[in-house]
Amino acid sequence: MFKFNVEEELCCKIEGTGKFIAKKGTMVAYKGNFKFDKMLLGPDNGGGVMGSLLGLAKRTLTGENIELMTVEGSGVIYLAKNAYHVSVFELEPGDCLSVESENLLAFPTDLKYDVRLIGSGVLSQKGLASTVLTNISNQPQQVAVMTDGNPLMLEAPCVVDPDAVVAWTSSPNGGGDPNVSMNNFSWKTAIGQTSGESYQFHFNQTGQMVLVQPSERLSGLKISVD
Repeated sequence: MFKFNVEEELCCKIEGTGKFIAKKGTMVAYKGNFKFDKMLLGPDNGGGVMGSLLGLAKRTLTGENIELMTVEGSGVIYLAKNAYHVSVFELEPGDCLSVESENLLAFPTDLKYDVRLIGSGVLSQKGLASTVLTNISNQPQQVAVMTDGNPLMLEAPCVVDPDAVVAWTSSPNGGGDPNVSMNNFSWKTAIGQTSGESYQFHFNQTGQMVLVQPSERLSGLKISVD
């Protein structure tokens, strides 16, 4: 089993023995013996090759597919990418973490890796789906995620910009997923000439944690009006 820890804000230090899954190409250093293998189809969630194929199709259709690798061995390994800040979530048995696929760094093989539709603003880069990791084991597990800048961890209830949200804790049945609101829709929204706050995510489940980065994804149809 591996233990995930944040190292100097920008690295994830993973120590132990066994096997875990990480974003391809994120290893920066290690001490010990490790083997790295690219996952061609992704995790099978216990469903064999067919499970991997179905998962790949779902992630591709929703834009949530990323290149992953398995890391197997023992020792201490450090993961990082583009000097992004790293955060580690603790998941109790039955807990879920919804996360933007581009922000996912590493997770244990004991987690179910899936995609869930959440609904969102048409002009938001957040899209209609989110990657969901569910702890189907009988012991606590950890997930490492990355943010573009030093993140803000909020406890619900709270309202956030869909283009800045990175991850949030939820439940297997979708409890904790955000409600989406649209403010002041007009012709300006269609040409990208609004305040930039037309769409909002409302997290209302008391006690859930929401991770927000100080950097927004580009959104809207960009038309210059001088």
